[in-house]
Amino acid sequence: MFAYALRRLLLAVPVLGVISVFVFSLLYLTPGDPALVMAGDQATPDDVERIRVSLGLDRPPLERFGGWIWRVLHGDLGHSIFSGQPVTYMIGQRLEPTLSILAAGVIVSVLVGVPVGIAAANRRGGPIDRTLSVAVATSYAIPVFVAGYALAFVFASWLRWLPVEGFTPLENGVGPYLRSLILPALTLSVLFTALIASVTRASMLETLSQDYVRTAAAKGAGRMRILFHHALKNAAVPIVTIVGGGVATLIGGAVVIENVFAIPGIGTMTVDAILHRDYPVIQGVVLLTSAGYVLINLLVDLCYVLLDPRIRY
Repeated sequence: MFAYALRRLLLAVPVLGVISVFVFSLLYLTPGDPALVMAGDQATPDDVERIRVSLGLDRPPLERFGGWIWRVLHGDLGHSIFSGQPVTYMIGQRLEPTLSILAAGVIVSVLVGVPVGIAAANRRGGPIDRTLSVAVATSYAIPVFVAGYALAFVFASWLRWLPVEGFTPLENGVGPYLRSLILPALTLSVLFTALIASVTRASMLETLSQDYVRTAAAKGAGRMRILFHHALKNAAVPIVTIVGGGVATLIGGAVVIENVFAIPGIGTMTVDAILHRDYPVIQGVVLLTSAGYVLINLLVDLCYVLLDPRIRY
């Protein structure tokens, strides 16, 4: 397992190299002079020159890329053009809300989606199975922001059970922290829960049709033992795949959710950076998100080996 994990880490190095080249090139994909675009129409020549020097645009491209990579490897993502703060510090300040929402959304989706999918596969064509089909179609038809506004209206404005906006850090208490996460997590997990349940159902149905399952049933194994001991583990690979791949979708949804519920996370910071043409912040967020996604794929690959040792790459 250790050797396999080491090989996968080494394979991730060239991927991160390609990502770093793309992130560095973001500054130069803008039509025209990047410094002039960032400075705005009302900027003076001195303002444009100051931005040009701060971004290193007065140096050769290879020299700029080498210096940028060296700083990134030492945890320096540069400084925001708009606020002047270090990008690393800004991301660190916004990391807790975004990670909390993502983690809560994944947990809710898995805890609800997997049991519902198993129940639907266990009673194929039954009420749960038919309800799941309707829920999947409905979740695909409802945009994330519409679901967010609907949940906010029902649970915050009408019933007044939950806060309608904002985020409470964990250091202010577990109760307020969890209450501030409920609506964003539920909104984020609407589509993902239905997707996990659908994949779980399909994978379980395929596994339950295998010969070894019928053999276990013929030997007198109970239905619950067949479902959870024999079938679920062998059906888990597609489920793990959809959970790992769905994190990228959740990251995109978190940007919308943070704006709907006025949560000061990385998503709202990215939107502000785009509006202000703050390229160092955009580069830092894209680099961090890409590295996180590579790490998630690595964890998914390791889960494959744990679930099915026959898998090799």
